[in-house]
Amino acid sequence: MRKNLQLFFESLVNSYSQVFFSDSRVFAFILMAVSFADLYAGLAGFIAVVLTNLTGFLIGFDKRTVAKGLYGFNSLLVGLGLGIYFDPGAVVYLVIALASIFTLFISVSLQGIIGKYGLPYLSIPFIIGAWIVTLATREFASLGISERGIFMFNEMYTIGGQKMVNLYEWWNSIEMIRSLRIYFISLGAILFQYNALAGILIAAGLLYHSRIGFTLSLIGFFTAYFFYEFTGASISELSYSYIGFNYILTSIALGGFFVIPSVRSYLWVILLVPIVAMLTISLSSIFSVFYLPVYALPFNIVVILFLYVLKFRINPSKDLAEVIIQQNSPEKNLYSYTNDILRFRHGLTPVKLPFFGTWEVMQSHDGEYTHKGEWKHALDFVMTDHEGIQYRGEGNELSDYYCYNKPVTAVADGFIESVVDNISDNDIGSANIRENWGNNVIIKHKDFLYSSVNHLVPGSVPVKEGEKVKQGDIIGRCGNSGRSHYPHLHFQLQATPYIGSRTLNYPVSYYIQHGVNGGFSLHNFSTPLKGERISNIEVNPLITSAFELIPGRNLSFRVDYNGRESIESWEVNTDEYNNSFIRCEKTGSMAYFVNDGNLMMFRHYKGSRTELLYWFYLSAFKLQQGFYKDMVVCDEYPLNLYVRKALLVWQDFVAPFFRFIRSEYTLNYKSIDSHVSPSLVELESLATNYFAGRITRKTKIVMAINKKGICSLDVRSGNLNIRAECTD
Repeated sequence: MRKNLQLFFESLVNSYSQVFFSDSRVFAFILMAVSFADLYAGLAGFIAVVLTNLTGFLIGFDKRTVAKGLYGFNSLLVGLGLGIYFDPGAVVYLVIALASIFTLFISVSLQGIIGKYGLPYLSIPFIIGAWIVTLATREFASLGISERGIFMFNEMYTIGGQKMVNLYEWWNSIEMIRSLRIYFISLGAILFQYNALAGILIAAGLLYHSRIGFTLSLIGFFTAYFFYEFTGASISELSYSYIGFNYILTSIALGGFFVIPSVRSYLWVILLVPIVAMLTISLSSIFSVFYLPVYALPFNIVVILFLYVLKFRINPSKDLAEVIIQQNSPEKNLYSYTNDILRFRHGLTPVKLPFFGTWEVMQSHDGEYTHKGEWKHALDFVMTDHEGIQYRGEGNELSDYYCYNKPVTAVADGFIESVVDNISDNDIGSANIRENWGNNVIIKHKDFLYSSVNHLVPGSVPVKEGEKVKQGDIIGRCGNSGRSHYPHLHFQLQATPYIGSRTLNYPVSYYIQHGVNGGFSLHNFSTPLKGERISNIEVNPLITSAFELIPGRNLSFRVDYNGRESIESWEVNTDEYNNSFIRCEKTGSMAYFVNDGNLMMFRHYKGSRTELLYWFYLSAFKLQQGFYKDMVVCDEYPLNLYVRKALLVWQDFVAPFFRFIRSEYTLNYKSIDSHVSPSLVELESLATNYFAGRITRKTKIVMAINKKGICSLDVRSGNLNIRAECTD
């Protein structure tokens, strides 16, 4: 019951903020206050929201969708419109109730009709609902047209006496640039409040919520304003205020909400806003015949049309990218996208190395011997000793070579496409140029992505065509068949299923490079270079067990926050999209992660930044699950999740163009008590903020892991000292 009430409260608040694509409560309450500038209009809007969301809950729609305000904001606009035009009374409230439910049905229906194309329905339900009700109410003789706003001084006197009248006169006497006044009136008109003060309050709320959104609102408005001036189109405060919000909303939607904010998105806004202006003028002429306002129809048409067109791109540009995970903030969308595009490479199937142990790259891409032209994106591997020699003894026999007969593995899950397993190995120094590729296995991982391993030992392939394999399964053994003078493994990725197909320039998802002097480094989505000694991650059982975060697992900690003790409990779970997350049972904060058994990475954090889960998120932001002494893993946090808000505000304004703030993550594999039978591992992470190259904040977190799992966390951040011990 309590949870349902909380969701209902959220639905009311979010219905206001969703008008500006936001989920900020502060902004929502500002918008709510502005809507009540006209008491009866504000009340009508609030009633519409309550009835819509209550109906949504009672019918059984998805509670989270209702709670986000995605159904309520259209009904809010319908209610505000009716409340501003008609006198309060039983008839108007009945009409508002019916219109709200009707608008809800339109919203849900459009969600099914155009939602399947990944398109938003925006404020189309409001437009349809408002038009239908407007036409119908012309026959409702019992409805009285409101005269509020005509006798303004009388209304001011009724509200606050002579002082309110004097305040109103003082406000109107303030000199303001004409274009700026129209900008504020246009903002206020979104909530049917046609005055500059309402617009100023909304602008302040928008600035608080999103610096990018505020900037885009100015760009959109003034692009349209100057277009009107340049073309000689008629413009006035009265007529423009009804339509000016089309340009503001279009700019915010396409410049930073549905599209990742960037130079390209800003340029498209400048190009599209004049199109919205022409559409607004033409549609106004058409609908004036029926005495209907165009409302936000031009905004809806252009935004939906542009988003639909983007989906037909063959090669989507990173400079004009659609938002993948919507966070209701242009800044959050931008910072998460730039972080994710480097860390996860959306669309790339993870590909590992095709062997166990440590091998050396004998020939890399565009190699000096055979990797040329259409076949230049390939890798040749051998095994060497500490002196860099490939064989023992004289090296005259195949068995002298360290890599000969070693297992070859599948680089990713897939199905066996083809197998060749009957070509004899060559003697050392000779090659079979007629059967160039030798024994080989080709695996289909997905459409247009195949892997091919070549020069295998004859009779060593244990798989058959059509068989399903998993990453790491043995599919053959390294040999010397085909065009191979000495044992080595040839590996390539290709777009077609044929032997000898042209190669793809496709990175290895992650691997360990073994330095000459014993150091180690982790590489992500990169191509190994000639001479590098590399391996897949060899997992450590303690670390792997500690981070085996399967759904249903619970963790509890006794936490000391600067001398204040508390107990924090976490639960691991997955959502309906199979995204894994850790949830704090006390606060509801959630940390989303991915873990393939080799690499653990946090993807997103939502909730309080004062609790232990947040510090754990920072400490294990990226963690490979092997132990390599003194290895340092580096990454970058999304700026909005570690930089203090007061500092981040200045970055927000210019974030689509350049960054002067960085949030770096480093993880050091500090110590292990035994490599043979470990019982204790210590990892030390460091979170560091840089502002124009200077360190502004630093957090050090030491994590201890034993046979039971994560046994302790020690956090040092400024004056904050946290000691947490696992109680499980």
